[in-house]
Amino acid sequence: MLTPRKKKNIIKEHGTHETDTGSAKIQISLLTKQIEELVSHLKKHPKDVHSRRGLLKMVGKRRRLLRYLARTDSKAHGSLVKKLGL
Repeated sequence: MLTPRKKKNIIKEHGTHETDTGSAKIQISLLTKQIEELVSHLKKHPKDVHSRRGLLKMVGKRRRLLRYLARTDSKAHGSLVKKLGL
């Protein structure tokens, strides 16, 4: 689970201004961090089917947001993918 402190750090790192919380870059960054944490959880608990379903939904949402970002701002897409290691 992402703590408010972790969220603030991610928003500060990827946001365009202080109150930017809903841009595609920030949503993708937050989803990536949640996905990483959920993957580590599922390595410990492989039979947790409900969390696996949530993971698949998050991955699909991130994929759609990445597609949108590539369509609207290809430079930002390239730099974000490189920064997050996707």
